Amino acid sequence: MRMSERRSRTWSVVACACAALGLTASLDAEDWPQWRGVHRDAVWQESGVVERFPADGLRVTWRTPVRGGFAGPVVAGGRVFVLDYEETAGSRTMDGTERLVALDEETGVVLWTREWPATYRNLQWKFATGPRATPAVAGDRVYVLGAAGMLSCFDTATGDLVWQIDTTLDYDVTVPVYGVSQSPLVEGDHLIVLLGGEPDAKIVAFDKETGAEAWRALDATSEPGYSSPIVIDAGGVRQLIVWHATAITSLDPETGDIYWNQDFPIGGGMAIATPVRNGRYLVVSQFFNGSMMLALNPDRPAARVLWQGRNRGELPHQTDTLHALMSTPIVSGDYLYGVGSYGELRGIDATTGERLWRSDRMTVQKRFGTAYFVRNGDRHFVTNDEGFLIIARFTPEGYQEVDRTLLLRPTTRTRGGASGRWDDRAVLWAHPAFANRHVVVRNDAEVVRLSLAAEDYE
Repeated sequence: MRMSERRSRTWSVVACACAALGLTASLDAEDWPQWRGVHRDAVWQESGVVERFPADGLRVTWRTPVRGGFAGPVVAGGRVFVLDYEETAGSRTMDGTERLVALDEETGVVLWTREWPATYRNLQWKFATGPRATPAVAGDRVYVLGAAGMLSCFDTATGDLVWQIDTTLDYDVTVPVYGVSQSPLVEGDHLIVLLGGEPDAKIVAFDKETGAEAWRALDATSEPGYSSPIVIDAGGVRQLIVWHATAITSLDPETGDIYWNQDFPIGGGMAIATPVRNGRYLVVSQFFNGSMMLALNPDRPAARVLWQGRNRGELPHQTDTLHALMSTPIVSGDYLYGVGSYGELRGIDATTGERLWRSDRMTVQKRFGTAYFVRNGDRHFVTNDEGFLIIARFTPEGYQEVDRTLLLRPTTRTRGGASGRWDDRAVLWAHPAFANRHVVVRNDAEVVRLSLAAEDYE
């Protein structure tokens, strides 16, 4: 039985007991066990959340020191898991140690840590801060993929190592210039990882209990890119959607067999943002190439291109639809909203690709300006890379900002060159976790848990 199924049954028993006793209780608490939440779609279902932020900021429940990293935290089973990295003192080859830290969700007390050696010598030095890929928790196992390609499975309670695979050795993975960034995905009995293994293991499914290979798919004719795969129900089947550096590919998550493939070559392997599905729409967006919007077939596993942006450059006045990079866009109804190449927020007609509006109000107007969107009811909680948490609504008519508050000060510096196109500024590039009416966020110095429960501010 999966963790989510056990939790559902547990809540049902509690609800029945409360009803029998004539009690009322809020039973919609929700963990954040993997990249982009429970269903990997950046939807946060909880109620009882603040409508606006208190004037003096959110209440901090705890702060715990951590080392460097871009990997966002996850929350599951009363624990917070976060990955970090520390370079070995005096190292000239960027050798160091990656670490998984398990914290008590209520107190922030460190429950256990596990470390393994990692070399960042192949990484672009500006981004040699730490791991990128968000862990995934399923039942009593937590799965992590380090920036240098170490794939590990640990027991959530004890931190005992269950299995470990060095993908650079066992799958001939070449660590990409920006580090291995694809968050692992648990689907049924499998742990699915976009690896880029040579010669025919661009994506691999492992037995989640033993680490044994279940299947491999796609020839490694290009870099894998940095995008995390998703699983959707469409065309009457479960589909594993993989956006890699040459195409968007749909596979059977049980076998790795290909359902359909749509070419979309990306320069520099920079397929980064996560594919987004809403209804019939499936979209990916890239910094240089712009967006590609696909329409999913309702009757069989297939897709067709609705529209594709034109590559006219990277500057805002040179781009047409949406040219996102790290910031995964959202689709609401028949509209696409997202942050483009230089931090500009745009509203797009999802059916045609026509740009409806643009705004410079939500995040910094700098190269690689980034924001992370999480839907809660009819609004979104947006974290921008300046460290602000924003409550906002997106409509075909424009951007509506409800409120904002400082969440956590950025510590990671982009360390850009003298061209001026990429400023030397501090950024918050780790996606927060929204769980149990709190937000958990990290930078390169600490991980912090803050309350979003309305009752805490009454």
